Amino acid sequence: MTAVPKPHVARVTLVAGLSCAFVPLGCGTETNPSGISPAGPPPTATQIQCSIPLAQIFSGGVDRGQIPDLTDPDMVDAAHPDAGYLLETDRVIGLRLGGEWVAVPHNILWWHEIINFVSFAGFSGDRTAVTYCPLTGSSIAFDMGRFSRFIVSGLLFNNNLMMVDSETESLWPQMSRGARCGPSDGTDLTILPSVEMTWQAWKQLHPDTRVISGATGFSRDYTRYPYDLYEDPDAPPLFAGSNNDTRRQTKERVLGVPGGGAGSLAFPFFELEAEGDRAAVHETVNGGRVLVLWETAAAGAAAFRPEANGQPLTFEVAGGEFRDLETGSTWRLDGLAVEGPLAGTSLEPIDDAFVAFWFAWSTFEPGTRIWEGS
Repeated sequence: MTAVPKPHVARVTLVAGLSCAFVPLGCGTETNPSGISPAGPPPTATQIQCSIPLAQIFSGGVDRGQIPDLTDPDMVDAAHPDAGYLLETDRVIGLRLGGEWVAVPHNILWWHEIINFVSFAGFSGDRTAVTYCPLTGSSIAFDMGRFSRFIVSGLLFNNNLMMVDSETESLWPQMSRGARCGPSDGTDLTILPSVEMTWQAWKQLHPDTRVISGATGFSRDYTRYPYDLYEDPDAPPLFAGSNNDTRRQTKERVLGVPGGGAGSLAFPFFELEAEGDRAAVHETVNGGRVLVLWETAAAGAAAFRPEANGQPLTFEVAGGEFRDLETGSTWRLDGLAVEGPLAGTSLEPIDDAFVAFWFAWSTFEPGTRIWEGS
């Protein structure tokens, strides 16, 4: 973990005991979320330093932990009855943990937002947090480092999930990718490679995958999306204050490659889909070559370094397949060569690339470039 500068230091009052005010986020029936500084003295308060603007921090209407994170949930095979809550078109976050391929469905994350993989049978190695914010559509997997658990704080920064760690009580805006309030302020988390696509597409790539069981011990209907029409491309964010960048539709999904504001690059899903069933896109971010592979049937995009065994590669779609011009090898969406001289070789993923809604990406990466198709 590395330290980053602290450009703005302020103090924020964290309010405990807030009522459930927003239906998708919690348990109530009202639609009037509380602000971070409600009128009158809060029931309880803890003073904490922040290096982010307080005006963009809001209460999501639920208290800390009221959206329960999961730690080491039960995992089942794709054909297990406890995976029956998933439709083929549901979205999952796929990654490799402890030598196994794992799918973390949005269906689970709509209701829990953070999955802490710490230590349980079948997994070993670094602790991993797989996170998804339904309000910003952002899916990111983190190396947890020295932390043993991340919890949903109930607070939002620019509409984005703010996690709290169990060791230092610091606040970690997910899309900031680091702590921005509390003793750990300025500490960044390492992003781990993951890819987001439909459940059907992930199973086709990894038929031996394990997936989170729907038997989580919580009374949640994992077949039901709890945010109504929130994902409509033109629907507004929950809270005002996010960047109003109208170059793309508000809730269009983009695959973003961070590069620091104007150095960042967003690949809009609608632009990629317009390229056809598959697309292989070459771009440059901060002087480095970037390859994005897209499949419309998978509703998924993945970013890689276009080289193998030290050899730069150039990709195209030929005969409906991803191929490199240098060796003629055939590749999959997840960056694995399946035929030709490079069969069995995997491209290096760009770890910090992740999917988010356009309004959120352009808020956290202001001035970002946008890839435009042919």
